[in-house]
Amino acid sequence: MLAVLTDSTCDLHPDTARQLGIHTVSLSVNLGARSLLDWQEVDPDAVYDHLRAGGSVSTEPVTTDAFEAAYRTLLQTHEQIISIHISGQLSETVKHAREAAERLGAAQRIHIVDSGLASAPLAEAVIAARETVQAGGTAEAARQAVETVGRDLHAEFTVPSLEYLRRGGRIGRAQEFFGNVLGMRPVLAFTNGQLKAIRRVRATGATQELLEALKVRYGTTPLSVTIAHAGRDPVRIAELRAAMIASGLNVAKGRVQLMGPVVGAHVGPGTYGFMARSVEA
Repeated sequence: MLAVLTDSTCDLHPDTARQLGIHTVSLSVNLGARSLLDWQEVDPDAVYDHLRAGGSVSTEPVTTDAFEAAYRTLLQTHEQIISIHISGQLSETVKHAREAAERLGAAQRIHIVDSGLASAPLAEAVIAARETVQAGGTAEAARQAVETVGRDLHAEFTVPSLEYLRRGGRIGRAQEFFGNVLGMRPVLAFTNGQLKAIRRVRATGATQELLEALKVRYGTTPLSVTIAHAGRDPVRIAELRAAMIASGLNVAKGRVQLMGPVVGAHVGPGTYGFMARSVEA
């Protein structure tokens, strides 16, 4: 048997991950003096409320000890583990996963994958790996599924400001300057494992411009799409869903996914994005 393990920055709700047969370990969110486990002990909206109130938020990777404990438990019931994680460019989580595997002397049974992704794109990769395993695929086949998702999906996010990413050390001041222009919103995408501001769009037309980019790339190809949103805002999410429906994209299946506490701490409230991948990919 092959277990699929990921970390909480995939932003799958813990109940959803369990239903899918995906195991998770949590990063930590520091709200002032409190250290809380991502998704387990803190809700995404609590992070946004804290940020809006002017509070400080920082995050920490999954510890080597936490990985060791998770691996020990899974290896009691599974022959191997494929362990798929947030980009090593954004967190030391995958480094700690490797340390734990070495500490256990189980490197041959634990297959660690640096996805180069986070949030909804990481979830898509992990779900693809799990589907491969359920179909009888090997750890190598599951790894290839992750790589295929990373290569084929198109994911862009837009934030009101790059301030939170700069505070957390995920971008430099030059990138922040690039993005922060009055009346414009930065667009972020994963590039070589890093989250970078790649262009600016008009704040008043950001949703349409992001969807148009998908239309240009995919045309009428049947798509699996995801709307990612920072915070539970039913009205705003309904607007984004309606815009997706009206875009003319050939949506074969889709989901709405909240950005979790760790991811939210770095992008801040008001962030949203669209992700698409051909269902033929």
